[in-house]
Amino acid sequence: MAKQTVAEQFVDILARAGVQRLYGVVGDSLNPVVDAIRRNSAIDWIQVRHEEVAAFAAGAEAQLTGSLAACAGSCGPGNLHLINGLFDAHRSMAPVLALASHIPSSEIGTTFFQETHPDRLFTECSHYSELISSTKQMPRVLQTAIQHAIGQRGVSVVSLPGDIAAEQAPERAIEHALVTSRPTVRPGDAEIDTFARMIDEARYVTLFCGSGTAGAHAEVMEFAERVKSPVGHALRGKEWIQYDNPYDVGMSGLLGYGAAYEATHECDLLILLGTDFPYNAFLPDDVKIVQVDVRPEHLGRRSKLDLAVWGDVRETLRCLTPKVRQKQDRTFLDRMLKKHADALEGVVKAYTRKVEKHTPIHPEYVAAILDEEAADDAIFTVDTGMCNVWAARYLTPNGRRRVIGSFSHGSMANALPQAIGAQFIDRGRQVVSMSGDGGFSMLMGDFLTLVQYDLPVKVVLFNNSSLGMVELEMLVSGLPSYGTTNRNPDFAAIARAAGAHGVRVEKPKQVRSALRDAFRHKGPALVDIVTDPNALSIPPKISAEMVSGFALSAGKIVLDGGVGRMLQMARSNLRNIPRM
Repeated sequence: MAKQTVAEQFVDILARAGVQRLYGVVGDSLNPVVDAIRRNSAIDWIQVRHEEVAAFAAGAEAQLTGSLAACAGSCGPGNLHLINGLFDAHRSMAPVLALASHIPSSEIGTTFFQETHPDRLFTECSHYSELISSTKQMPRVLQTAIQHAIGQRGVSVVSLPGDIAAEQAPERAIEHALVTSRPTVRPGDAEIDTFARMIDEARYVTLFCGSGTAGAHAEVMEFAERVKSPVGHALRGKEWIQYDNPYDVGMSGLLGYGAAYEATHECDLLILLGTDFPYNAFLPDDVKIVQVDVRPEHLGRRSKLDLAVWGDVRETLRCLTPKVRQKQDRTFLDRMLKKHADALEGVVKAYTRKVEKHTPIHPEYVAAILDEEAADDAIFTVDTGMCNVWAARYLTPNGRRRVIGSFSHGSMANALPQAIGAQFIDRGRQVVSMSGDGGFSMLMGDFLTLVQYDLPVKVVLFNNSSLGMVELEMLVSGLPSYGTTNRNPDFAAIARAAGAHGVRVEKPKQVRSALRDAFRHKGPALVDIVTDPNALSIPPKISAEMVSGFALSAGKIVLDGGVGRMLQMARSNLRNIPRM
């Protein structure tokens, strides 16, 4: 076997772990690794314009594939730029390996040019962060980092000085078999028996589902039918559980709608399935609660539990459902389904009234048309802020579409970078970035990455010339809005100048045709839609808790407005209620 440098060995191990791309910005300390990639056909170097974008793109790829993805930053400022995207990946439980290249090893600790200590800096946003200070540590440190990222679902960081990367790797370095997939986890029999007994003793049961229900749709539906349970969801659970769901009662939380809040508070037993839902003000404190999660550290950290169940949702329900007695009483379920439909009937009117003639354009209208025109297997990446609202209310899940965003970390500017990672996975699949003007302009430079690689991402820009969610927070807190207005250019003209398809939309009747033209275009496209900055409406009752940083204990819905095709599903579910 020919001798290898540490950099070449590093790249080979990443390839063996299934990594296909390394996102980053080149720099002197990274040169040995980038050159090793140049000579290795198994991995592509993806040149972005900002390292934060590299981390977001890798995180999106890992979320969508479930496999390890990777990014890199050069020493000092280069790898520091990775940190926000890595925080997002880590909190999204995305397996990402970050290479933080470092200053010459002999200069560490001397306040050398560009010196930082990346092995310390990244500890809060990783499961593993270590410095390779000797060639003898390779490949064990890298293999350990990979298995932390995959096994614990999160970020691992390896800091590698450029001079060590260029040295010869040890001839008899130990390379072991890599773990590249996770096992399923089921609870013990005692927990299953206790769980089943609690369900049998409860008259009314509600399920509240998060992203941990991915791959468990059939099991959740079977269980809900057996116990006649309403099924609500958190934002990250929407894409996995809302479609083909005759028990759907909507979403709870800051962007909530429908009857999910009532269903979680009026039951006897609330079952939290695969959710680390952070807003405990929306959870009841006077009903019994059981939580099921594959991450034991999540159990009980949001609410007081009567039973904590450590296990994968799918495997847990497969063990549990046969042990539970079938309930016959649908009273609670049917009452919640009716409340849900009634709630949606009321808010839909807020969006449908003269919306096709209103200028500036209602953003709700744009989101509804986008939902109709986008492909059935589209991947949507969603900016934090008001785009979260429109995605939560209007994008219709169907089991094939994907929706990702910075739902746990809450960073601005995530949608475009995540769309880059999503599109590299499959150039033939439609990827739509639902961007706000604030988020898009923050990392707008990487629109050029779309053009450079001819990535056919479609950026749908909700341009209200303001930081809409921040403005709403100020208003709810009784403060005048300040510092929230953006003076924006014609973004479509910028897109065209960069070599992409760009169109500006100022009238509602232009929305559908503009989206269709963009979707038909084979390369990158941007649709700059001028939307109404006053489209937000405040709930009619503002509680003291609302004024205190949106901690809603009495409110059910933070933002009024339409809910798209979800009303049709709610009406359909009502028709399925047995006639007495």
